[in-house]
This record gives sequence, C-alpha cells and structure tokens, in this order.
Amino acid sequence: MGKIKVGVVTARWNQEVTSRLEEGAISYLESCEDVEIFAALVPGAVEIPLACQAFLEAGCDGVVALGVVIRGDTSHYDYVCNSVTDGVTRLMLDYKKPIGFGVLTTENEEQAFARAGGDHGNKGEEAAQVVMEMIGLTQEIPAAMKTAVMLAKKAPAKAAKKPAKAAAKTQKKKKKVRK
Repeated sequence: MGKIKVGVVTARWNQEVTSRLEEGAISYLESCEDVEIFAALVPGAVEIPLACQAFLEAGCDGVVALGVVIRGDTSHYDYVCNSVTDGVTRLMLDYKKPIGFGVLTTENEEQAFARAGGDHGNKGEEAAQVVMEMIGLTQEIPAAMKTAVMLAKKAPAKAAKKPAKAAAKTQKKKKKVRK
C-alpha cells in the first residue's frame, strides 16, 4: 500500500488556539510512517466541511478538522456548532472516510486553551490519532469480511468431502465383516 494521505483543515478564527491544535495534529501525523500531510486554512468553523470535502474529493484517506467555537451572548454559537458538526458527519458517511473532529466548542477562552495543549491535552493531536485509527479500521473491516466470505465458501466443500471419506471407511468395514 502507498502513502496514507491526510488533510488537515484549520479555521483561522481564534487562531491563537487553532494554531496550537494544528501543531499537535501535524506533529502526531509526522510521527506516523508513510503519511503524506496536506494542510489548508479556512476563515472559520462553518467553512471546515467544505474544505474537508475538497480534500476527500482530491483523494485523501482521511481529514483532521480543527477549529474553536467559543460561546458568546447570542445563539450564533449554537448555529455554528450544529453547522460544522452536521457537515462533518454527513461527509464521513457520504465519502465513507474518517474525519477527526478537533473542533472545540467551549464556554470561554480558558477552556479552549486548556484543550489546545493545556491541562486537558491537545485535541488536535487526539483528532489526528482518531483519523489514523479509523483509516486502519475502515481498511481492515472489508478485508476481514472478504476473508470470512472466502473461508465460508471453502468450508462446505471440505465438509462434503468428510462424509464421503467416512462413508468409504464404513463400506470397507462392512466388506471386512462379510468375509
């Protein structure tokens, strides 16, 4: 198998946080063997699904989606969170390829920084780990199913031979008894 191609989409909005998420994701991906990394910056979280789709259409095996949505005083937060979540989920199901969801949805900047390399780890790195694991899993499952089908097809043929051998042994025993 050739190199695994992974896209990394990072929103520029809240860049002081998203740059840390991106750094964690890319650092992890660089530590993996045979991974080719492609990166793109988008204006904000709402634009993440479109860039993910472009990477998937261009042949990437998976994508890491990175952004930060911090709650404000209006309902805009809810619309942005729902938009990016629904878009990314739909893409994964439509393209049958993984997208690691590293889009933070926090109440304040302090929570965002804690999840971008602070007390709560780096969710960008975690999203990259998820993508790599899911790429492996989505490649293993079809191969395992194909093997199981092949084995199931072979099993009846072996089972059919066994009764024939058993019947031949029984006939030999009967001949010995008749003598």
